[in-house]
Amino acid sequence: MSDDRLLLDTMLGKLTTYLRMCGYDATYALDRGVEADDEVLALAEAEDRRIITRDAVMAARAEDAILLTGREITEQLRQVKAAGLSLTLGEPTRCSNCNGRLERVTPGEEVRDSAPDPSEQTVWRCRDCGQLFWKGSHWDDVAARLASL
Repeated sequence: MSDDRLLLDTMLGKLTTYLRMCGYDATYALDRGVEADDEVLALAEAEDRRIITRDAVMAARAEDAILLTGREITEQLRQVKAAGLSLTLGEPTRCSNCNGRLERVTPGEEVRDSAPDPSEQTVWRCRDCGQLFWKGSHWDDVAARLASL
């Protein structure tokens, strides 16, 4: 959905999940084992990623960073949207857990018992971690929150 490559600092784990659901290539600093400002800035530069942070000092040091002031997820989403990022749900393309690419599970393919039958509902699998996704109640909750912005 988006060509934007993002790096979210250690205070924004939940926001990372939302952005991945919206199709962004969104890396979470803690998932990559980086916490210190210099490490985050170096990773962003090495991977050509735009930083999203609640740290004003880091934002001032980064090119084109998005500085958030909100602590609550709805306010953070509003601020990200105000910064020009599109927050819409389309067909899932990114794993909300690891940021890997998703692929559709073939109808008739075996899946774990907690997942819907891929012959009856579209199911996606992460190419990297194997996590399964489908548009269920969590998807509806995220869609409603995004619509309320």
